[in-house]
Amino acid sequence: MKGNTIFSFILLLLLLATAGAGLPFACDPRDSATHTLPFCRTDLRIDERVKDLIGRLTLQEKVKLLTNNAAAVPRLGIKAYEWWSEALHGVSNVGPGTKFGGGFPGATSFPQVITTAASFNASLWEEIGKVVSDEARAMYNGGMGGLTYWSPNVNIFRDPRWGRGQETPGEDPVVAAKYAASYVRGLQGTDAGGRLKVAACCKHYTAYDLDNWAGVDSVIIDIDKLRRYIVSDCDSVGVFYDNQHYTSTPEEAVADAIKAGLDLDCGPFLSVHTENAVQRGLLNEADINLALYNTITVQMRLGMFDGEPSAQPYGNLGPKDVCTPAHQELALDAARQGIVLLKNEGSVLPLSPRRHHPYAVIGPNSDVTVTMIGNYAGVACGYTTPLQGISTYSRTIHQPGCADVACADDALFGGAIQAARRADATIMVMGLDQSIEAEFRDRAGLMLPGRQQELISKVSAASKGPTILVLMSGGPIDISFAKNDPRIAAILWVGYPGQAGGAAIADVLFGTHNPGGKLPMTWYPQEYLNNLPMTTMDMRSDPSRSYPGRTYRFYKGPVVYPFWAWNELHELRPQYCRCAKGSAITCCKRGCEKHGFKRWLPHVAGLLNSTKGTWGAAQTTYHVRKSKGGCGRARAVPIKIHVCKYLSVVDGAGVRRIPMGEHALHIGDIRHAISLEAQTLGVIKS
Repeated sequence: MKGNTIFSFILLLLLLATAGAGLPFACDPRDSATHTLPFCRTDLRIDERVKDLIGRLTLQEKVKLLTNNAAAVPRLGIKAYEWWSEALHGVSNVGPGTKFGGGFPGATSFPQVITTAASFNASLWEEIGKVVSDEARAMYNGGMGGLTYWSPNVNIFRDPRWGRGQETPGEDPVVAAKYAASYVRGLQGTDAGGRLKVAACCKHYTAYDLDNWAGVDSVIIDIDKLRRYIVSDCDSVGVFYDNQHYTSTPEEAVADAIKAGLDLDCGPFLSVHTENAVQRGLLNEADINLALYNTITVQMRLGMFDGEPSAQPYGNLGPKDVCTPAHQELALDAARQGIVLLKNEGSVLPLSPRRHHPYAVIGPNSDVTVTMIGNYAGVACGYTTPLQGISTYSRTIHQPGCADVACADDALFGGAIQAARRADATIMVMGLDQSIEAEFRDRAGLMLPGRQQELISKVSAASKGPTILVLMSGGPIDISFAKNDPRIAAILWVGYPGQAGGAAIADVLFGTHNPGGKLPMTWYPQEYLNNLPMTTMDMRSDPSRSYPGRTYRFYKGPVVYPFWAWNELHELRPQYCRCAKGSAITCCKRGCEKHGFKRWLPHVAGLLNSTKGTWGAAQTTYHVRKSKGGCGRARAVPIKIHVCKYLSVVDGAGVRRIPMGEHALHIGDIRHAISLEAQTLGVIKS
């Protein structure tokens, strides 16, 4: 027994002594053989360090560094490294790079990207990126994650059936670009010396809008890009040899990929076939050096060749920096800002928060948790379901109505109808989840799944009071029936609102937050799909073949709700404020701040330009916050319009031009017309 105790104590000491050894860093100062080599010297320029390291590698060692599962180079003190993780809207446990455990039971789960895109708030996007990278770096320091994240997804949401549209910022290319720039800036940090907190890879760079539709999978290689750092999606190089037969040999596939600019392969294909490609003369070692130069440059900027991570600028981040109250409050704020009010007949919203009012809460998404965070999600800090959020304001009667979103039968309809008959108002939380739309799962149509529409119609017909429809989804839904039904007084789209989604939904329903979200994608009628195969990605319409065109820029037919659709509450309840430290609702007559409460009413003033039937850029840089005593204070905000950026369109040759004549500037629901004229300038000859 005594011997076992001594052995256990020695083992513990060894574990403690090597706790940081599992992190994939090089240039350990304890390694006298390597830490003084030029590539380890932080006083040299990064390009000099990278060239020195590449010059010391053999061809076999170089090849093993071309894949995501990079092999160790023990003689140079380089450890093995898994080269990807996901962080679309919080640190994810999807992918090999990040696993939760130890002191990290979870991470802050923000709303899905399509939801935060609806805020049209670039400062929010950047702030979320900062929080996510703080938590990612903290986990890395604890040996639980990596430093390279395949985020954000910058694909345009072209087809409303696409299962992964939820990951994107929507259908507008300017918004997608602004989102990507803001989120990447937040993730990577703004260190003046070029150091990265984490490395962001914008994924699905082009032409990926199909996962599994009618038995057809995406046939385009996905490209993830960070400046000159380019990565293939997993197994993509192998796919265009094995499945698409683009080349006759695997060596030719490798050579074509690397010469085209590929730096890193997710999968083993390059490590298996690259050396043979060089030996056959299909590829030069200089081509491999260029790929490695780009990859290792990113690693150098991450500090992976600067020695022990704990001694570096972000080395102090740890469990205390994950799921902090401030991070969770930001998740709640993001969910509030992304909610879109689509209908509010008779100003039925906001509801009264008096406890004696019973409200029926019905629907398969009324008491969900993981549904609210969408795909590529991690382990949330905790959840507030819609039912829980509504229950903090008023008494509730809960019935699911359907067993799940597939809603295959009417077995639970009776209980839902009875609840609606007893309640002063009925809140139905319906929509989709990852069983309907996800990676490898495109939708066949745009209607609500199963018998959801039938449930909504029967419940709204029986309800003693007004019916409010709350929809969770990533993609658009044809809810024309609800839009046109006077018994359905209000409709909210909440996307997938994240871990605090239930609290955010309740705040909007009861008027303590004024929804400012706008739809980042067009909601089409079901008939839109009649002449629109997902395998045809043309954007412009073609009347000769009845092809309708895609997105608000090119489709001019009928819609359920247009891109940029929004509404707002005409009446708030300024006397009610949410406690800064909890969920209690208290009447504050003399101002929230004096009573230890806070009230923020964020609003984003966006600008959209249209001219001659063509929509231009959506500008989303004006973020106004109202505070003071809970009631808010109006404030004038000057808007400067950069004519070349925001009043121009791109012609068929890709040249940006400014159309002369009338332009319409849309700010919210206000339309302001201006006219541009060209003036001929005299030429002065010298």
